[in-house]
Amino acid sequence: MDNAEHQHFAWLARSFGRTDYLPLTSSDLEALSGAGEYVEKYPGTHLFRENSPATAAFVLQKGQVELYRTRREGRRVVGRVGEGAVIGDIAMFQNQPYISSAKAIGPVTAFRLERTRLLPVLIEHPMIAMRWLVAGLNQLESTQRRVIRLMHRTVREQVAELLLDEADAYGEVHLSQSSLATLLGASRQSVNEALSDLRRQGLAETGYRMIRVVDEAGLASIAGRE
Repeated sequence: MDNAEHQHFAWLARSFGRTDYLPLTSSDLEALSGAGEYVEKYPGTHLFRENSPATAAFVLQKGQVELYRTRREGRRVVGRVGEGAVIGDIAMFQNQPYISSAKAIGPVTAFRLERTRLLPVLIEHPMIAMRWLVAGLNQLESTQRRVIRLMHRTVREQVAELLLDEADAYGEVHLSQSSLATLLGASRQSVNEALSDLRRQGLAETGYRMIRVVDEAGLASIAGRE
């Protein structure tokens, strides 16, 4: 095995659940690697589109992807994911159309796992199936924790919580105010009012399709993270 292949297998192993148990064998990794191939996407191009047949899942190796849904009132961003994220797998396993579109924000490299090639691998290699299950459960648990944290809170507290969760290393949140409203299940007006209040307090700045966290500790206090 050459160095590039070794790095590829190590990356695949890290991408599916915890690595401190349920170790994948070289046979597991070779089978998983054989179920897909790398794809590269330029900024603005798509890994998949909403309502198209879910024939594959994608593991992001480099870059960021914006997930959005199209409605009568326009496009609504529902999330942004980066390195290590697995996307499209739920729809793929259900053999249903993708429920959202996945667009490359910048240059993206992903490992595309074809459904017809992956399912036999999961049947023959139970450790891969278990690791995939663990990774999916971890994602579900993270979503549930967020929902629980946001329950019974004011819109202002919810917005503060979401900004802390979505901010990148530079404190920037690349979501529009309408997208924030969609993610929180709140009205756009109430989210705008909450952001205006946070801006007046010097905790956040707003711009076109971007919000920047200015005072992380102040937002944490409002969100109840102290």
